Amino acid sequence: MLTRLARFGQHRSSTVSPVLEPLLRTVRGTHPKADLSVVERAYERAERAHDGQRRKSGDPYITHPVAVATILAELGMTPPTLAAALLHDTVEDTDYSLAALRQEFGDEIALLVDGVTKLDKVTYGDAAQAETVRKMVVAMAKDIRVLVIKLADRLHNARTWRYVSAASAERKARETLEIYAPLAHRLGMNTIKWELEDLSFATVYPKRFDEIVRLVAERAPAREDYLTGVREQIEEDLKAARVRAAVSGRPKHYYSIYQKMIVRGRDFAEIYDLVGVRVLVDSVRDCYAVLGALHARWNPVPGRFKDYIAMPKFNMYQSLHTTVIGPEGKPVEIQIRTHLMHRRAEYGVAAHWKYKDDPNSTGDQQNAWLKQVVDWQQENKDPSDFLDNLRFDLTASEVFVFTPKGDVQALPAGSTPVDFAYAVHTEVGHRTMGARVNGRLVPLESTLDNGDLVEIFTSKADGAGPSRDWLTFVKSPRARNKIKQFFSKERREEAIDNGKDAIAKAMRKQHLPLQRLLSHESLVGVARELRYADVSSLYAAVGESHVSAQHVVERLVVAVGGEVGAEEDIAEATTPGQPRRGPRSADAGVVVNGSDDVWVKLARCCTPVPQDPIVGFVTRGAGVSVHREDCENVARLRAEPERIVDVAWAAVASRLFLVQIQVEALDRARLLSDVTRVLSDNHVNILSATVSTSRDRVAVSKFSFEMAEPNHLGHVLSAVRRVDGVFDAYRVMASRSRD
Repeated sequence: MLTRLARFGQHRSSTVSPVLEPLLRTVRGTHPKADLSVVERAYERAERAHDGQRRKSGDPYITHPVAVATILAELGMTPPTLAAALLHDTVEDTDYSLAALRQEFGDEIALLVDGVTKLDKVTYGDAAQAETVRKMVVAMAKDIRVLVIKLADRLHNARTWRYVSAASAERKARETLEIYAPLAHRLGMNTIKWELEDLSFATVYPKRFDEIVRLVAERAPAREDYLTGVREQIEEDLKAARVRAAVSGRPKHYYSIYQKMIVRGRDFAEIYDLVGVRVLVDSVRDCYAVLGALHARWNPVPGRFKDYIAMPKFNMYQSLHTTVIGPEGKPVEIQIRTHLMHRRAEYGVAAHWKYKDDPNSTGDQQNAWLKQVVDWQQENKDPSDFLDNLRFDLTASEVFVFTPKGDVQALPAGSTPVDFAYAVHTEVGHRTMGARVNGRLVPLESTLDNGDLVEIFTSKADGAGPSRDWLTFVKSPRARNKIKQFFSKERREEAIDNGKDAIAKAMRKQHLPLQRLLSHESLVGVARELRYADVSSLYAAVGESHVSAQHVVERLVVAVGGEVGAEEDIAEATTPGQPRRGPRSADAGVVVNGSDDVWVKLARCCTPVPQDPIVGFVTRGAGVSVHREDCENVARLRAEPERIVDVAWAAVASRLFLVQIQVEALDRARLLSDVTRVLSDNHVNILSATVSTSRDRVAVSKFSFEMAEPNHLGHVLSAVRRVDGVFDAYRVMASRSRD
């Protein structure tokens, strides 16, 4: 009977649309005996339902569900899942009802389509994201194929983001990095995860992506030559040890390189030049035989060996990891695993369907996968806590410790007894007062190692709670979130007082007028702008370090700017050591229409230079202030049109103009010295420079310098952009944002 059905499916496929044929060919490659009739019927129904609809790219809409089904077929999913993928948009985007679908295709396919449809209807946003992820995992717990289809849907959409607006693509890409890629990692579907990450990286941070692509291309030939030598040596050693193995280089993914630069705090060269090799063998016994042969050839790096075969990762990933000192003294990262382990590492949960005929792949293993996912969802009752855990760097190493009852608890590497306590229960964490590890009393900030037996002592006193100091050493998102929640709830008034003091201190430090800036109206406006419910919430956020006092002060200055007081004091202020009054019209290189003898100063909020469109503003007692027309302060200044005057650049100007530029680059050693050397080579006299490095390894440098010929600026910026690692350099403009 099965044979006849298979023949029937193959017979029908010869008459179907050429659009469907590649999909059917892929399914036959993974499931030769499968009945393909349900796939063909689903395609025919979807094609009729989507008739006349088109994608943003202009292609017929049916190409999208076919592409999604093809991605799933490559993962090895079976015909019912592929049929659901072909139909996944029909209920939402056409007049084809779920009831009709259930009657035509049965309960199984209808359940999958309904699950994907419900996920599509969720509106994403800051407030809804946490609950959105929970709904995803609930749907996944009912049938994990719902999420697998959704991941394939997101992947094909990501491949076509170039056809949608930049704002929409960026929003979807950020959503993918925060939610979908980590979920793919949770399911062990690394092929999906890596492509989602690289596509999202290129969309959200295009300049950083292009710079890493350029750096990879420059170093690829030398790295490949070295890798070839290492691979040949490994193959020779394994042949001598009579171990049959496939040795290959591990691909480098752009987003992975960037993340390692952030997490490890290293330069690009240190990350990319670290050669990665993968060895695939037939059995677990061969894995350890390969490890012995390689350690006999090269010295292993202490602390860099991980046995994920004996203790698999949370997503059932298995492999041996070791780093050795290879030829020329360079470190070489090596992964050793069986072919079956490799398939699971690539396809994750989908490997069960693709290789279910494999004698080593059992239903019990698949149940273990589902149990891992369901337990993960049940352990995170609070949606925001759940999302924090999801966003945590899942590629970080783990440490496995034991409870007094012998249960295994997985924690992020570097975790402490406090992290362990919060992993057990929130109240256990709050009431922790001491810990014993392997029978010995230890400080709470002690780092836990694999195999440690941990026992927590708790306080029974009323009002017991965590210490703020714990935030300085806890590693897990769960522990950090629970501690912050405790202080947000129990010590709100203290946080409000601290926030008030911090803002006032920041203002006094800058000699700003407190009474003018700290009016109720301006504070309410800033609170709303920063999305806080009221002024008290704003103060509390500052006191709890959720937002910096300096940032609040900056927003307050902008809020009251343009009128008589703070805006003129700040925007028009001269640099220390210069007189308060500015130069006359001729000295500034600016002509004020209708008046030759008037004091003129170039506003330091936008630093205009010749050829910039400019506007003049009569200040009170300080002459005319000249702004660029697109300066963010000009809109407020125009509220008093009687003080606006026409100004123009003088035909001949013999003075130096202040120019400010910003340089953005991937952080590395000697970056600042290289940039300043280029500026010096271009005869730029730097007056001031500030450098800051963000947590995502982006160095932002701001330089102020004087320039007599503004046309020379373009040449200077071009020279700076050629510095290794620099992905953007531009003149500081009003209201300009960069990626």
